[in-house]
Amino acid sequence: MISEFLSYGFVQRGLLAGSLVAASCALLGVFLVLKRLSLIGDGMSHVCLTGVAAALLLSANPVYVSVPVVAAASLGIMKLTQKFRIYGDAAIGIVSAAGLSIGLLITALAGGFNTDLLGYLFGSILTVSKDEAVLCGVLLAVVLGGLFFFYRDLTSACFDEPFARTRGIAVQTVNTVLIIVTSIAVVLAFKVVGIFLISALIIIPPVSALLVSRTFKQVLWLAACFGVSGVWVGVYFSFVFNIPSGASIILVNLLVLAGAYVWARLGGIGHAR
Repeated sequence: MISEFLSYGFVQRGLLAGSLVAASCALLGVFLVLKRLSLIGDGMSHVCLTGVAAALLLSANPVYVSVPVVAAASLGIMKLTQKFRIYGDAAIGIVSAAGLSIGLLITALAGGFNTDLLGYLFGSILTVSKDEAVLCGVLLAVVLGGLFFFYRDLTSACFDEPFARTRGIAVQTVNTVLIIVTSIAVVLAFKVVGIFLISALIIIPPVSALLVSRTFKQVLWLAACFGVSGVWVGVYFSFVFNIPSGASIILVNLLVLAGAYVWARLGGIGHAR
């Protein structure tokens, strides 16, 4: 059964793209979770609907249209929290509601929901194109490169922003780049799990890793491994049982989270330092 499953080219391409974007989302999610910005993925995912609806209305590529839209929205969230002193969760809620409302309006103007839009809403990993798989590879390369070259800056800005500023670290720049890269990851992830489930791909693997890890570096690599494993097992289950791949991927991640929680409660390591 497994050999038959892996023999299809579209399955191989979907697994490759899904693994790349899941690893990227998990690594970025570690920093977002620790900075208490994990729900920004949920806000960005709702804004994705605006980008996808506009792209389908204009007969353009949804990825290329959604990236600038979501990036602008994520920067808008940061500006709301800084300039108007609005709490982060409130700013995310405002931008999320605006993105979802505009997206639904554009969808109505375009004639309502169709098969293409539904695929983006609920995920369609087996329809990932070669170009999208390449973009997922570029994204992971950027994330890994950032971790390799700016690891100290990222961790300092993540755990203690005032101390990072005293060391001369441009915390604002670090946060801005983190948000923009996350927005790109969110856009690429809507083919994997769907717009409505993207935030789960960002939040669940890091939380699972935090429960069972001893060091921060272990959190990063375990989060990536959990994310990638969720894609492989989830897609396989969707193939065998003929169920939606996006939901299957997230359910597998939830099972991993439950196992990590039980491990921590029974005296597992946990509490990364």
